[in-house]
Amino acid sequence: MAGGNHFANPDFYVAIMPPYLPFHLEIVYVSGILEIFGGITIMIPRYRSFAGWGIILLLLAIFPANIHMALHPKLFTEITPIVLYARLPIQLLFIFWVYWITHNTANN
Repeated sequence: MAGGNHFANPDFYVAIMPPYLPFHLEIVYVSGILEIFGGITIMIPRYRSFAGWGIILLLLAIFPANIHMALHPKLFTEITPIVLYARLPIQLLFIFWVYWITHNTANN
């Protein structure tokens, strides 16, 4: 669903892109495709570990957008600054969670 939202609501994702990155809309679409691909692939036991690494890389790749939002809360007035900062450690928890889920032998 999150990956599909990149196509349904690209303006939101473009707005959170750090200005130093080029091709904002293109990056939004590519990340949406990768999220969808990762979400499908993680359900296939044979590819679960591979998908996990891909999702972890994607979470790391989008981390600069979360940092950008936290450092510039006046640009994102619809989200309180505490939530913007809370997203940073939560993103790290997601990375560890994805690793645990995709590399736990009982789940593969």
